[in-house]
Amino acid sequence: MINKPLISCIIIFFNVGEKFFVEAIESVFTQTYENWELLLVDDGSTDVSTNIALSYTQKYPEKVRYLEHKGHQNRGMSATRNLGIRHAKGEYITFLDADDIWIPNTLEEQAAILNSYPDAAMIYGPAQWWYSWTGNPKDMQRDFFDTPIVSMEDSRVQINTLIQPPTLFLLLLQIKIGISGMLVRRQTIEKVGGFEETFRGLYEDQVFCTKVCLQFPVFVASQSWYKYRQHLSSCCHAAAEKKGKEYAARLTFLNWVGQYLVEQGIKDSKVWWVFRKERLLVVHPILYSLSQKNRYLKWKIKQLGKLQKLFTTRVINLVYSYTVLSLNRK
Repeated sequence: MINKPLISCIIIFFNVGEKFFVEAIESVFTQTYENWELLLVDDGSTDVSTNIALSYTQKYPEKVRYLEHKGHQNRGMSATRNLGIRHAKGEYITFLDADDIWIPNTLEEQAAILNSYPDAAMIYGPAQWWYSWTGNPKDMQRDFFDTPIVSMEDSRVQINTLIQPPTLFLLLLQIKIGISGMLVRRQTIEKVGGFEETFRGLYEDQVFCTKVCLQFPVFVASQSWYKYRQHLSSCCHAAAEKKGKEYAARLTFLNWVGQYLVEQGIKDSKVWWVFRKERLLVVHPILYSLSQKNRYLKWKIKQLGKLQKLFTTRVINLVYSYTVLSLNRK
C-alpha cells in the first residue's frame, strides 16, 4: 500500500491486570502495518496496570504515549476514550480493549479498505468471541464469530461493501448486530463529537456507533480481526450478571437515542417506528423480559450446527407429542 496514513491506536485501561494487558499491547506491536502510534490511557488504575503502561512508554517513546486524567481520576470509559482522541495524531483512529487482542494483519487490511473507499466513515468486521485463550479443552470448541450483518428480516444481506445509513443504526438499536474492532476516520469522530461522557460503562460504545451509523456509510467486512476475550472479570460479563443494571442501562440508552433523534431533526418514519418499538419493550418489563429471552434463543440457535439444530427441533417435537398424548390420556 503506497499511502500509509498514521493510525492512532487507543487502549484505555483500569485495573486490567498484567497478563491480559501485556497481550493486548503486544498485539499492536505485532501488526504488519508499521505507521501507528499507541496511546495507553489510564482511567485511574490502582494495580500494576499503570506501571506496565509506563514501562512501554519508557522502552518505546517514539511509538507509545501514556495519558491519564488530572489527579489520576477514574472518569469512566467514554471520558477516557475522549482523552485519547484529543491527543491522537492519526488520520485514522482505532480502539482496542485492554483484555482483547488483534490478529497481526488487522491494521494493514483495515487501512487498505478505508483508503479504497473514501466515502466510508468507518470499517468493522465480526468479532471472535474468544473462549479458547484459556487452553482448557472444554473451551477450545466454544469460540464463535459475530454475524457481521443481518437484514431487517433476519436474512443475510451483502457484506464487504458500504452500508448506507440508517440500516446499521436500526440493526444496532434492535441488538441484531454488535460493532467492535472498528477503524474510524478522525474527521468522523470530530463530526459526531466523540463519546458521550455521561455513559461511563454499559452502552458507551453503542452510543458512539449509533451516532456514526445514523449519519454515515460504514464498510462491513466479512473478515474478523478482533479477538473478544471471554472471562468472568470483564466489565460486560459483570454487568450481565446484574440484570437490573443492564435493564436500567438500556432504558437510559434508549432515552438518549430519542433525544438525539430530535436534536438531529431525524424525520425517517422507519427510524422512529423501530425506536418506539424498542423503547416500548423496555418501558414494559414483562415485554422486555420476553423479548430478551426470544433474542437469546434466536442467538443460541444460530450458534448451533445444522445437526444440533435438527436434534433440538426433534427433541422439542417429541416433548410436545408426549405432552399432547399425556393430556389426551387424562
